[in-house]
Amino acid sequence: MSVPQYPAPQYAAVVGGGTMGAGIAHVLLAAGASVTIAEGDDALVEAARDRVGASLRKAEDRGKLPDGVTAAALVDRLSFCTDLSSLHADTELLVEAVPERLELKRQVFAAAATACPAAVLASNTSSLSIGAIAEGLPGERVIGMHFFNPVPVQKLVELVLHDGVSPEVVAKARGWAEALGKTVIEVRDAPGFATSRLGIAVGMEAIRMVEEGVASAEDIDTGMMLGYGWPMGPLRLTDQVGLDVRLSIAEHLAAELGPRFTPPNLLREKVERGELGRKTGRGFYDWE
Repeated sequence: MSVPQYPAPQYAAVVGGGTMGAGIAHVLLAAGASVTIAEGDDALVEAARDRVGASLRKAEDRGKLPDGVTAAALVDRLSFCTDLSSLHADTELLVEAVPERLELKRQVFAAAATACPAAVLASNTSSLSIGAIAEGLPGERVIGMHFFNPVPVQKLVELVLHDGVSPEVVAKARGWAEALGKTVIEVRDAPGFATSRLGIAVGMEAIRMVEEGVASAEDIDTGMMLGYGWPMGPLRLTDQVGLDVRLSIAEHLAAELGPRFTPPNLLREKVERGELGRKTGRGFYDWE
C-alpha cells in the first residue's frame, strides 16, 4: 500500500532553539512552513534567532536554498515565544528538541497537546522511550522524529513508532520528513532505536581503544573513514555531538540493555573536566 504524500506543514513549531532545534526550524522554513520556536526566556530566544538566521544565510551563500528564495524571506516566516500556550492553534507539527530528560519532554508535550489540539507531537530524542514520553498524553499523536546534526545537511530521519501511535500520524510524519528532503527509516520503540544504539556501541569501543593506547583518536577515525567508508570517524563525531550527550545516552543504554554500553572512564573524566567536544573547544580533538 502506498504511503500518502504530504506537503510541508503550513504551521510548525519547534520547542528548543539550540543546535538541533535551529536546524529543524531551518529545514521546515526552507520547505515552506511558517515556524514558531519556543524557548525558555528572551535571551534564549535571541540566541535561537541568531542561530537560525546564520544557518539560513550560510545556505543562501552556498546556493542551498530553493530557487528564488532568500534567507531574509524565510526569516520573515519565523516567530518566537516563551510560553507554549501562545503557539498557533492550527500547528500541524510540533517537534521538541529540548535536553534529554524524560519529565521535561513529557511536560513540553502535555502543554503542547492543549495549545495545539491537532498537532502531531514529535520528539527528536536520540534514546529515550517514545512510549514513556507518551504515557498519560494523547499517545496516538506522539511519535519519534530523530533528526541528525547538522540537520540541513544530513539526509536521514529516524521515525520511532510506539505501540499507541496512529497510522495516520506515521503517514503524516513520513510525508513531512520526505517533504523536507529527508530519507526515512522506521524503527520500533526500543532502547537507542537503531542509529543511537549502533553509534554508541562503536563510539564507546573507539573511546576504550584510545583509553587502552591501541591507537590515537586521529588514526582510529582515519581507519573507519578509509577502511569502512564512514564520512566521519566515531571520535570526531563524538566531539561534534558532545561528549556529555554521548555519556548520557551511553548511561541510559547501559541501564536498559546491559554493561556492554557502560561508558569508559576516559569519557567520564573528559566530561568532568569540561572537555565536551567542539562546543567547548576541546574533546578528543582541539577545536580552538
